[in-house]
Amino acid sequence: MKEEIYDKLLSIVTAGFGEWLYQTIHYNRYEATPYEALDLFFQEYQLDKKDKLVDFGCGRGRVAFYIHHRFQIPVTGVEAIEETYEQAVQNRTAYLENHPHIGAPIRFLYGPAEDYKVEPADNRFYFFNPFSIHIFRKVVSNILDSIREKERSTDMILYYPMPEYELYLKRSTPFQLIKEVRLPDTNDNFDKFLVYRYDQHNGKLRI
Repeated sequence: MKEEIYDKLLSIVTAGFGEWLYQTIHYNRYEATPYEALDLFFQEYQLDKKDKLVDFGCGRGRVAFYIHHRFQIPVTGVEAIEETYEQAVQNRTAYLENHPHIGAPIRFLYGPAEDYKVEPADNRFYFFNPFSIHIFRKVVSNILDSIREKERSTDMILYYPMPEYELYLKRSTPFQLIKEVRLPDTNDNFDKFLVYRYDQHNGKLRI
Protein backbone atom coordinates (compact mmCIF):
# COMPACT_ATOMS: atom_id res chain seq x y z
CA MET A 1 0.00 0.00 0.00
CA LYS A 2 2.82 2.42 0.86
CA GLU A 3 4.28 1.83 -2.61
CA GLU A 4 1.11 3.11 -4.26
CA ILE A 5 0.70 6.01 -1.83
CA TYR A 6 4.25 7.29 -2.32
CA ASP A 7 4.18 6.90 -6.09
CA LYS A 8 0.97 8.92 -6.17
CA LEU A 9 2.41 11.56 -3.84
CA LEU A 10 5.47 11.93 -6.08
CA SER A 11 3.46 11.67 -9.33
CA ILE A 12 5.62 8.82 -10.59
CA VAL A 13 5.36 5.13 -11.54
CA THR A 14 8.17 2.97 -10.14
CA ALA A 15 6.58 -0.32 -9.05
CA GLY A 16 7.35 -3.69 -10.60
CA PHE A 17 10.44 -5.45 -11.90
CA GLY A 18 12.50 -5.36 -15.07
CA GLU A 19 14.30 -8.33 -16.60
CA TRP A 20 17.13 -7.78 -19.11
CA LEU A 21 18.76 -10.19 -21.50
CA TYR A 22 22.30 -9.52 -20.23
CA GLN A 23 21.55 -8.92 -16.57
CA THR A 24 23.39 -12.07 -15.46
CA ILE A 25 26.63 -10.78 -16.97
CA HIS A 26 27.01 -7.36 -15.43
CA TYR A 27 23.67 -5.62 -14.85
CA ASN A 28 21.01 -6.88 -12.47
CA ARG A 29 17.25 -6.68 -13.00
CA TYR A 30 15.35 -3.52 -12.12
CA GLU A 31 13.92 -3.57 -8.61
CA ALA A 32 13.13 -0.44 -6.62
CA THR A 33 14.13 0.05 -3.00
CA PRO A 34 10.94 -0.30 -0.88
CA TYR A 35 9.60 3.02 0.37
CA GLU A 36 9.22 1.51 3.83
CA ALA A 37 12.94 0.75 3.85
CA LEU A 38 13.77 4.30 2.74
CA ASP A 39 11.61 5.76 5.50
CA LEU A 40 13.36 3.64 8.10
CA PHE A 41 16.86 4.39 6.84
CA PHE A 42 16.39 8.14 6.63
CA GLN A 43 15.18 8.23 10.22
CA GLU A 44 18.72 7.11 11.06
CA TYR A 45 20.71 8.94 8.39
CA GLN A 46 20.31 12.52 7.22
CA LEU A 47 21.33 14.43 4.12
CA ASP A 48 22.40 18.07 4.25
CA LYS A 49 21.50 20.92 1.92
CA LYS A 50 25.11 21.03 0.70
CA ASP A 51 25.05 17.37 -0.36
CA LYS A 52 24.76 16.17 -3.93
CA LEU A 53 23.70 12.57 -4.50
CA VAL A 54 24.27 10.18 -7.39
CA ASP A 55 22.13 7.04 -7.68
CA PHE A 56 23.94 4.42 -9.77
CA GLY A 57 21.53 2.07 -11.50
CA CYS A 58 18.66 4.40 -10.67
CA GLY A 59 16.02 2.43 -12.56
CA ARG A 60 12.79 4.39 -12.90
CA GLY A 61 14.04 6.92 -10.37
CA ARG A 62 12.30 6.03 -7.11
CA VAL A 63 15.24 6.76 -4.79
CA ALA A 64 16.16 9.87 -6.76
CA PHE A 65 12.66 11.35 -6.49
CA TYR A 66 12.26 10.32 -2.84
CA ILE A 67 15.51 12.01 -1.82
CA HIS A 68 14.92 15.06 -3.99
CA HIS A 69 11.46 15.52 -2.49
CA ARG A 70 12.46 14.83 1.13
CA PHE A 71 15.78 16.69 1.30
CA GLN A 72 15.53 19.05 -1.70
CA ILE A 73 19.14 18.51 -2.76
CA PRO A 74 20.60 18.01 -6.25
CA VAL A 75 20.21 14.41 -7.44
CA THR A 76 21.58 12.59 -10.48
CA GLY A 77 20.36 9.18 -11.58
CA VAL A 78 22.53 7.05 -13.87
CA GLU A 79 20.86 4.21 -15.79
CA ALA A 80 22.34 1.85 -18.39
CA ILE A 81 19.10 0.31 -19.69
CA GLU A 82 17.51 2.56 -22.30
CA GLU A 83 13.90 1.53 -21.69
CA THR A 84 14.21 2.09 -17.94
CA TYR A 85 16.03 5.39 -18.46
CA GLU A 86 13.16 6.61 -20.66
CA GLN A 87 10.69 5.67 -17.92
CA ALA A 88 12.73 7.71 -15.42
CA VAL A 89 12.66 10.70 -17.78
CA GLN A 90 8.88 10.38 -18.15
CA ASN A 91 8.57 10.24 -14.38
CA ARG A 92 10.71 13.35 -14.10
CA THR A 93 8.36 15.30 -16.36
CA ALA A 94 5.32 14.39 -14.25
CA TYR A 95 7.20 14.94 -10.99
CA LEU A 96 8.41 18.44 -11.91
CA GLU A 97 4.95 19.47 -13.10
CA ASN A 98 3.54 18.63 -9.67
CA HIS A 99 6.48 19.79 -7.52
CA PRO A 100 7.69 23.05 -9.14
CA HIS A 101 8.55 24.60 -5.77
CA ILE A 102 11.69 22.47 -5.31
CA GLY A 103 14.56 24.44 -6.78
CA ALA A 104 17.30 21.81 -6.59
CA PRO A 105 18.01 20.10 -9.93
CA ILE A 106 17.16 16.47 -10.61
CA ARG A 107 18.44 14.80 -13.76
CA PHE A 108 18.85 11.38 -15.33
CA LEU A 109 21.74 10.25 -17.52
CA TYR A 110 21.73 7.29 -19.90
CA GLY A 111 24.84 5.16 -20.07
CA PRO A 112 27.09 2.72 -18.21
CA ALA A 113 27.77 3.63 -14.59
CA GLU A 114 31.50 3.26 -15.10
CA ASP A 115 31.39 5.99 -17.77
CA TYR A 116 29.84 8.58 -15.47
CA LYS A 117 32.30 11.37 -14.75
CA VAL A 118 32.07 12.06 -11.05
CA GLU A 119 31.65 15.79 -10.50
CA PRO A 120 33.58 17.73 -7.82
CA ALA A 121 30.39 18.43 -5.86
CA ASP A 122 29.17 14.79 -5.85
CA ASN A 123 29.59 13.50 -2.29
CA ARG A 124 26.82 10.95 -1.70
CA PHE A 125 26.45 7.78 -3.77
CA TYR A 126 23.62 5.23 -3.66
CA PHE A 127 23.72 1.59 -4.78
CA PHE A 128 21.05 -1.12 -4.68
CA ASN A 129 23.10 -3.95 -6.20
CA PRO A 130 22.75 -2.51 -9.71
CA PHE A 131 25.66 -4.36 -11.32
CA SER A 132 28.50 -6.84 -10.94
CA ILE A 133 31.49 -6.37 -8.65
CA HIS A 134 33.58 -5.81 -11.79
CA ILE A 135 31.65 -2.64 -12.61
CA PHE A 136 31.36 -1.65 -8.95
CA ARG A 137 35.16 -1.57 -8.68
CA LYS A 138 35.37 0.74 -11.69
CA VAL A 139 32.73 3.07 -10.28
CA VAL A 140 34.43 3.25 -6.88
CA SER A 141 37.75 3.89 -8.62
CA ASN A 142 36.16 6.83 -10.44
CA ILE A 143 34.84 8.18 -7.14
CA LEU A 144 38.28 7.91 -5.54
CA ASP A 145 39.91 9.63 -8.53
CA SER A 146 37.47 12.51 -8.10
CA ILE A 147 38.26 12.74 -4.38
CA ARG A 148 41.95 12.92 -5.20
CA GLU A 149 41.24 15.86 -7.49
CA LYS A 150 38.99 17.59 -4.94
CA GLU A 151 39.42 16.33 -1.39
CA ARG A 152 36.06 15.98 0.39
CA SER A 153 34.24 13.73 2.81
CA THR A 154 32.17 11.23 0.85
CA ASP A 155 29.55 8.62 1.74
CA MET A 156 28.53 5.50 -0.14
CA ILE A 157 25.10 4.09 0.75
CA LEU A 158 24.50 0.42 -0.03
CA TYR A 159 21.11 -1.25 0.23
CA TYR A 160 20.91 -5.06 0.31
CA PRO A 161 24.69 -5.16 -0.21
CA MET A 162 26.38 -8.10 -1.88
CA PRO A 163 29.22 -9.63 0.17
CA GLU A 164 31.60 -8.91 -2.71
CA TYR A 165 30.85 -5.19 -2.40
CA GLU A 166 31.49 -5.23 1.34
CA LEU A 167 34.72 -7.20 1.03
CA TYR A 168 36.08 -4.93 -1.68
CA LEU A 169 35.36 -1.73 0.24
CA LYS A 170 36.89 -3.17 3.41
CA ARG A 171 40.06 -4.58 1.87
CA SER A 172 40.81 -2.32 -1.07
CA THR A 173 39.55 1.20 -0.34
CA PRO A 174 39.91 3.90 2.32
CA PHE A 175 36.14 3.88 2.93
CA GLN A 176 35.15 2.92 6.48
CA LEU A 177 31.84 1.40 7.59
CA ILE A 178 30.15 3.99 9.83
CA LYS A 179 26.51 2.87 9.98
CA GLU A 180 24.40 -0.23 9.60
CA VAL A 181 20.60 -0.07 9.54
CA ARG A 182 18.81 -3.41 9.51
CA LEU A 183 15.17 -3.73 8.54
CA PRO A 184 12.87 -5.14 11.23
CA ASP A 185 10.70 -8.23 10.94
CA THR A 186 12.96 -10.08 8.50
CA ASN A 187 15.24 -13.08 8.71
CA ASP A 188 17.17 -11.95 5.65
CA ASN A 189 20.68 -10.95 6.74
CA PHE A 190 21.15 -8.93 3.56
CA ASP A 191 18.08 -6.76 4.11
CA LYS A 192 19.98 -3.77 5.47
CA PHE A 193 21.64 -0.48 4.62
CA LEU A 194 25.36 0.08 5.03
CA VAL A 195 27.01 3.50 4.93
CA TYR A 196 30.71 3.73 4.09
CA ARG A 197 32.55 7.01 4.53
CA TYR A 198 35.76 8.56 3.35
CA ASP A 199 36.53 11.27 5.91
CA GLN A 200 38.93 13.87 4.56
CA HIS A 201 39.99 14.76 8.11
CA ASN A 202 41.30 11.26 8.82
CA GLY A 203 44.20 11.24 6.42
CA LYS A 204 44.91 11.34 2.73
CA LEU A 205 43.96 8.77 0.14
CA ARG A 206 46.39 5.99 -0.64
CA ILE A 207 47.82 6.63 -4.09
